[in-house]
Amino acid sequence: MSSHPRPHVVVLGGGFGGLAVVRALRHAPVDVTLADRQAYNTFQPLLYQVATAGLNPGDITYFLRSAHARQPNMRFVKGIVDDLDTTAHTVRLEGGIVLEYDYLIVATGVTTNYFDVPGAEEHALALYTRDQALAVRDRLFSALEASVRTGQAEDQRVVVVGGGATGVEMAGTLAELRNQGLAALYPELDRDRTHITLIEMAPQLLTPFGKRSQAYTTKALLDRGVQLRLSTTVREVRAGSVVVDDGEEVPASLVIWASGIKAPEEAGGWGLPQSAAGRFEVGADLRVRGLEDVFAVGDIASTPEPLPQLAQPALQGGRHAGKQVARLVAGEQPLPFHYVDKGIMATIGRSSAVAEITHLPTIVGFPAWVMWLGLHVFSLLSSRNRVAAMVNLGARYLAWPRSYNAIVGDVRNPEGSAEPGTVGADRQAHGRLRAG
Repeated sequence: MSSHPRPHVVVLGGGFGGLAVVRALRHAPVDVTLADRQAYNTFQPLLYQVATAGLNPGDITYFLRSAHARQPNMRFVKGIVDDLDTTAHTVRLEGGIVLEYDYLIVATGVTTNYFDVPGAEEHALALYTRDQALAVRDRLFSALEASVRTGQAEDQRVVVVGGGATGVEMAGTLAELRNQGLAALYPELDRDRTHITLIEMAPQLLTPFGKRSQAYTTKALLDRGVQLRLSTTVREVRAGSVVVDDGEEVPASLVIWASGIKAPEEAGGWGLPQSAAGRFEVGADLRVRGLEDVFAVGDIASTPEPLPQLAQPALQGGRHAGKQVARLVAGEQPLPFHYVDKGIMATIGRSSAVAEITHLPTIVGFPAWVMWLGLHVFSLLSSRNRVAAMVNLGARYLAWPRSYNAIVGDVRNPEGSAEPGTVGADRQAHGRLRAG
């Protein structure tokens, strides 16, 4: 057990689930240590806005050390998990940092799943972390600048792989950038020579949604000029193309991978029981199978009843795990977790979204978009984030279509070097675990 004067709770992962655990323990008689490989939390549902130059990365990130200001019993430590010993009740971080715990909550999240598609990890850009969103943005605008310099010698072809919410949001916003943004930002370019293609293996988009939402989304993307390739399987990703089905090559100057997530490989060395998909098996109360003092929440947890891999299960699971630790500290037995399904939403672009809220009829179009926008801005973790997001999104959408507010970073010359005075990498390591 830990050497702390009060029970010590270690939380691995500063995402939705991890922060929900921390907040649930705000008034509990425990000391809490939150550990993450990054110093910040990323609001992942708005990463596509960073990737398409609508938001600054700082608009959707929250410094994890800031949580201590409102919660004196919490501390933060930055580091990657090297080892986890459930017998000695210790977590070893890189650099030899050892955290002793009385209770451990694993909320590390998952990583990008390339489904063993040859070339996907090497040639496609994922959209799961802040660094990945910046890499997409910088590649996109570098390509546009190169088109200006070369007199648009070649067409720009962006391929989005995956027809879930992330892929739909990315494809729809990219189409709006082409349809409205190019005229304002790049008048030299012919927008008809920029192509957006979305490839989805299933016969429909947004598989978890109902038929009305799927039909609306399909029409909204087609109306924006997105080329849809449904019932199409990606076989290989190459430097300048995507190979599908029986060998057809779809030209691609930029491939964005939004096709799925999986448990990170390094989690397999932690000695916790895993499901066939690599997630940690938990019981009805979210305790890891066979361990009385270890919980797992969010996408990394394999629950008895499968849960959607969304923010709400992580938030609700994190709150539940925190409350159960407080019950154990008080000498009480933990209670089973019951997920409350509040519904699902996805946006296609300005004034266009779908919302399936529990106990309400399906909502599409402008009303759904207003609901989506309000919910996501409200869900940001600080007032500064909310104000900044509203200002930048307002600058993008309220002046529509007279101007197109673009927040850019490193724009590279055609030969590959960054503009003078800038430092940056075209690609960042992707598919990395958020905490450990």
